[in-house]
Amino acid sequence: MAEYLGPLELVGDRWIIGDPKREGGSCLVLTPEGMEHHRPGAPEPLAFFPWSIFVELSIRATYKAWHASRTMGVLNGVGGGYMEAGRDGCSVGGIRRHPYEPWSVNYAHHARAYSGNHVHAVRVLFRTLSEARALHRLGDAEWLGAAVVRLASLSGGWALSMTRRVRETIGDLGV
Repeated sequence: MAEYLGPLELVGDRWIIGDPKREGGSCLVLTPEGMEHHRPGAPEPLAFFPWSIFVELSIRATYKAWHASRTMGVLNGVGGGYMEAGRDGCSVGGIRRHPYEPWSVNYAHHARAYSGNHVHAVRVLFRTLSEARALHRLGDAEWLGAAVVRLASLSGGWALSMTRRVRETIGDLGV
């Protein structure tokens, strides 16, 4: 079984976005009810966000941990901004309802690099679940595990082709 897809990782029996052990960082724990924002070593979450408050969610992920630094954000901006970088390079964001407002929270990058295929697949996963109004699937550990196994094994290709294959895979799983 695949245990990760870019920043999305199985830790014990829970799916987590970000590195739960990285000092000074944070992570998001996906539960059936919503997302919990955690700091390493803290017994209680900093905040809880039920799935029902989101109109849409998206995920940003840098390929390497140092890409999420402030310096890399400046360099990326000067160079034309062709990739995710900077302090918000590793974040989950979206639109919350009632009142409709933008929302985002950063997470800590893992020590390992994220592959381009994994980053693209996890982005399309979030976009597809948002469009299908099925964000609660992120909190279904069994469903998400099956999705990660299939998505992690997809090989590269043109972005459009990869997007189509990710959407087909998610559709095969009942979304």
